[in-house]
Amino acid sequence: MAKHEELPIPIYSSLEPVYGGGSQLDEAQLRFDKMKSKFLEVFGHPPDVFARSPGRVNLIGEHIDYEGYSVLPMAIRQDTIVAIRKNNEGEAEKLLRIANVNDKYSICTYPADPNQEIDLKNHRWGHYFICGYKGYYEYAKSKGVDVGVPVGLDVLIDGIVPTGSGLSSSAAFVCSSTIAIMAAFGVNFAKKEIAQVTCDCERHIGTQSGGMDQAISVMAKNGFAELIDFSPIRATDVQLPVGGTFVIAHSLAESQKAVTAATNYNNRVVECRLAAIVLGIRLGMKPQVAISKVKTLSDVEGLCVKFASDRGSNDLVLAVKEFLKEEPYTTEEIEKIIVENLPSILGDNPTLLDVLKAAKHFKLQQRAAHVYSEAKRVHAFKDTVASSLSEEEKLKKLGDLMNESHYSCSVLYECSCPELEELVKVCRNNGALGARLTGAGWGGCAVALVKEGIVPQFILNLKEQFYQSRIDRGVINKNDLGLYVFASKPSSGAAILKF
Repeated sequence: MAKHEELPIPIYSSLEPVYGGGSQLDEAQLRFDKMKSKFLEVFGHPPDVFARSPGRVNLIGEHIDYEGYSVLPMAIRQDTIVAIRKNNEGEAEKLLRIANVNDKYSICTYPADPNQEIDLKNHRWGHYFICGYKGYYEYAKSKGVDVGVPVGLDVLIDGIVPTGSGLSSSAAFVCSSTIAIMAAFGVNFAKKEIAQVTCDCERHIGTQSGGMDQAISVMAKNGFAELIDFSPIRATDVQLPVGGTFVIAHSLAESQKAVTAATNYNNRVVECRLAAIVLGIRLGMKPQVAISKVKTLSDVEGLCVKFASDRGSNDLVLAVKEFLKEEPYTTEEIEKIIVENLPSILGDNPTLLDVLKAAKHFKLQQRAAHVYSEAKRVHAFKDTVASSLSEEEKLKKLGDLMNESHYSCSVLYECSCPELEELVKVCRNNGALGARLTGAGWGGCAVALVKEGIVPQFILNLKEQFYQSRIDRGVINKNDLGLYVFASKPSSGAAILKF
């Protein structure tokens, strides 16, 4: 039997396999009906096919996917649905017309040209669809698929993953777009291939994504979190202990990952790369070899392991503390160690070169210490779930690991913000076994592990102690609170829907 990640995206003719039953199914049915009528109203004809991809919450393993380490997310029920129709050759002009169910987003029009460059200086919401469009063509060509001459596409988007929340609204958008385009052209690929394609093509919008968000959106299974490994991409089901629920709460500080990439997200990617190269050199590699061979901290893990084991330890952070200084490094200090100038190391990657323009210094020790300790926590989390501990003991241990992860993200990786710190504290004060920021950070959501029996009261307490003052100030509308704080069980992954 083919492994889960080697199967193609499932194609369904009804909503039940994706949305289950009850109120969730009713809500989904309303959304699809609304999309059909809106599509007809905007474009004058019905869509050919739909695709959907969910958002995700990362339970543990933050900022380590792009360093080659495993992560442990689960899909949430909130998703992005794309309705699409492929125009026939000679029918209408060759345009990509992208509309949104939400009138806040005006219609975007692009040429039907898979080679077009995305204008990163002019940030438009439709750019995410173009990422998927370019990704589909690049990949289909590499697989020998006859893509024919480009034709126009009519597209309607309905996304209910809160934007800037750290719940991967952008990955849900790019994944559902790529899969919808694929379905419109009548092709399907293995889930692991689509996960890789969508990871690669989000880079067109200037984010050096590590691949977790796309992998879980594409490969999630109902009822399971997934341990996602990279190189090659694969997913292992993780059955979470009964008696615990994850509550997701938005800090209301919006994380604009693509806009702040040079100083935040991509800055950390560069710091980790530099930390890995400097570690490699300090642990005996020749500078030129380190520069050409070392891309991530996982590439020098073996050297760190050897250094620690020679000293009777298995802690990789031992080498980090020995060979990387605590004070920030200047560009000049790093160039002296690596005997090369920094722009040449980052090659011709404009998004990473933007980091160098914006950065005054680089905190190498702290970033590497976070990555190695967080990678260890991911496996401790999975091992705890599989252990013979009682459900009660498992939940406590998982909560402790989440708390340690938050401390590391906040203090070593510095990807938190005052609103997240306040929210995490409120969660813990109200009985959360563990609470941490989730997603890229710098805003967005916290995730809390809460005993199932206290979830309604826990959410009520968050409303009173965190959200009420923001409702009073007009930051959010009281009626929208359900969008910003909710409990979630692991949900299903991407699907194609034809009816």
